[in-house]
Amino acid sequence: MRFTFLGTADAGRVPLYGCECPACNAARTQVAKRRGPCSALLETDQTRILLDAGWPDLDERFPVGPDAILLTHFHMDHVAGLFHIRWGVGTAIPVFTPNDNKGCDDLYKHPGLLDFRTFPAPFESQTIGDIDVTPLPLNHSKPCYGYLITHSSGVKIAYLTDTIGLPNETCDFLIQQKLSLLVLDCTHPPQPSSAKLNHNDWLHAQDIIKRIPAERTFLTHISHGMDCWLRSNQAALSGVEVARDNQAIEFKP
Repeated sequence: MRFTFLGTADAGRVPLYGCECPACNAARTQVAKRRGPCSALLETDQTRILLDAGWPDLDERFPVGPDAILLTHFHMDHVAGLFHIRWGVGTAIPVFTPNDNKGCDDLYKHPGLLDFRTFPAPFESQTIGDIDVTPLPLNHSKPCYGYLITHSSGVKIAYLTDTIGLPNETCDFLIQQKLSLLVLDCTHPPQPSSAKLNHNDWLHAQDIIKRIPAERTFLTHISHGMDCWLRSNQAALSGVEVARDNQAIEFKP
């Protein structure tokens, strides 16, 4: 089983357009430091599931469609690639979403190849191939799900982006799991308590990490500001890892 971070940026990406900060300048000259739309790919011997679809070139990245797409929510940086592939031909692609009647632009009106589906209810699992997927409510400006991904080998992955803090029921549910991997939104460096945020800063992420045990924890949905802060504060993470684009994690049976 393999989990790959396809993209690890916030909506502005890194480098941020027009920005001359050290993180953005480094990303302009070093491909490895660039960050694209936050998304991931889960692969087993039987199943391929795409988590979010913000890459505009999704049709080129997946000339053969995944078995399913899990959308966390309908913000453009998580759905932009769907606008291209929907007009293709071939087998319909199931797209599982939170219950959001507005969706994004005209995706519902003209779904094309996309077979939009909603989960029966939060915390109720759906089986896709040999993977069980459980939707988990998050705190965001649109209806938003994180996902608990469970494989028969015992691997459990919690993918939690985008959110600021966690709803109590989601946190209580995850505390009971023995997570192999926790992937968590950490868009911002530490912010003043008065700051109005729609995503975790490091202080919010740190609180969640202390409450939810996991064998490995990765931060994602990283802003250029967070990358700048990390240049001199990497040691503060204390064992927590920062995801990079195209980084793959293998789980042995």
